[in-house]
Amino acid sequence: MIERLHTNERSSKIVKHNGVVYLTGQVGGTEDDITIQTKECLSRVEKLLTEAGSSTKQMLQVEIWLADMTDFAAMNLVWNAWVPEGHAPARACGEAKLARPELKVEMIVTAAYD
Repeated sequence: MIERLHTNERSSKIVKHNGVVYLTGQVGGTEDDITIQTKECLSRVEKLLTEAGSSTKQMLQVEIWLADMTDFAAMNLVWNAWVPEGHAPARACGEAKLARPELKVEMIVTAAYD
């Protein structure tokens, strides 16, 4: 069975299937600071994982898109403090033009759930 939560005409924020939860891409706010945007993005990820019956300790893979790779080090400072020790997921990070010009970071998360 596939379960979709917070679905609209374009996407679902959460899709659950066979013990795996897929989150739609999460972004930070519109602040002009990568640190603030990363913290907000990770907060949204954590809330959705909790709603899906998962957690940061159950993340399997995270794709991170930065509007500018010069923000890589600053984003990683926030990321490294957030990821539970011993539970780092497989991860990729690249540069991409994001949906709106004010966005600096977007994360796509796949996790296990109980």
